Parts: sequence; structure tokens; C-alpha cells
Amino acid sequence: MLSIRDLHAWYGESHVLQGINLEVRAGECVTLLGRNGAGRTSTLRAILGLIDKRAGSIHVAGKEVIALPPHRIARLGIGYCPEERGIYASLTAEENLTLLPEVGDNGMTLEQIYAMFPNLKERAHSPGTRLSGGEQQMLAMARILRTGAKLLLLDEITEGLAPVIVQKLGQVIRDLKAQGFTVVLVEQNFRFAKHLADRHYVIEHGQVVEMIDRDEVDAKQDRLNELLGI
Repeated sequence: MLSIRDLHAWYGESHVLQGINLEVRAGECVTLLGRNGAGRTSTLRAILGLIDKRAGSIHVAGKEVIALPPHRIARLGIGYCPEERGIYASLTAEENLTLLPEVGDNGMTLEQIYAMFPNLKERAHSPGTRLSGGEQQMLAMARILRTGAKLLLLDEITEGLAPVIVQKLGQVIRDLKAQGFTVVLVEQNFRFAKHLADRHYVIEHGQVVEMIDRDEVDAKQDRLNELLGI
């Protein structure tokens, strides 16, 4: 579903990604771990073409996208949930869910969205500014599911949220995996990500410095503690 080889990226003169390599198969969840400034969010933005300059190779569903503009990359079925969420604050929750382009076939219906996120059904007619942080995060995720995206790029979706909401988001990711969605998750909360991901990529100074499979996590916990400072 997603294959990245020797990916370099620059913000102006700043060389932020320095040879990223990773692989995500269809239906998998992988995490990008690392300290702040390591290059995790920049990797997501580079996949989407939202960085000034890129070099290397990025294949999405078998198609090379390194030279494509962002709007054409998104149309390959990618949904991006940025750290700042990006919902329309002046629109109601339901309006946020209905004013979206399609980037793939068979996007979730409102009924399916409300079954997955019952809070949004209760707040359907509330403007974005009236939603709690957890409800805003649910809405940000729900919006990309409406578009028909099958590859989901999720950036720090648990940051600042109550434990009950974090638990709910974890269950949503499990359900999406079971339905065949592919997830790339940037996350600081390793306890949240630990049991969700098939594989963990640790990024440091714009490079992948460690790749840990799900069944290796316990054996490599000391190495993870060293890399992540947890």
C-alpha cells in the first residue's frame, strides 16, 4: 500500500528527512515513533507533497507519487488527520462531514460514522467551536473516513485527550484495521500505540534508526526506552 525508499525532504535550506525507508502493507497499522523534531510529521507531509522539496521514491498503491502535486496524491485514496485537526470551527459537526471531496470509492455513510462515533450523532448540529477536544478529534478522523480514503495518516491523535477518549480511539483503529484500512500513526503515547501496530519505526534526525515488529517489543523495551526517553 505504501513504500518509501531513500526519502529526503527540505523546508527551505533545512534538510529534515535524510533517507527515510519504510513499508506499510495493505491492512496494517504502523507507527512512527521518536522525539519531537525527529521527522515523524514531516514524513507524513512528504508523503502528501506538502513539503517544499522532496527526493527519493514514494509508492502509493503501486504508483510513484514523488513528482505529483498534493491534490493528485490525495486522490489515490489517502486521508490525512493533522495534529491541529483542521475542522471547520464555524460549521456544525454534520456540515463538516458532508462538505468533503471524494478521494476513493465507498466512503462511510453518516449512519456508519455515527455508529462508530456516537458522540458525533449527539452533537451533529453543534458548531466545531462547541465540541470538546475529544469530539473534535473524533470529527477530524470521521471526516477522512467519509471521503473514501483507505490509507489513513494520523498525527498525534491522542494528544491532550482524556483516557476514556484515548481508549475509544484505540478501539476505532482496531475496527478500521479489521475492515481493511491501512493506518500510519505518528504517536508520542507509546502505551497507546504499542498493541495497535504491526510494526514500529523509530525516527531520529530524519532517519529510521530502528524497526521493531509487534512481537519484538518486549524484548527490545530497553532499546525503545533509550531511543524515546520513556
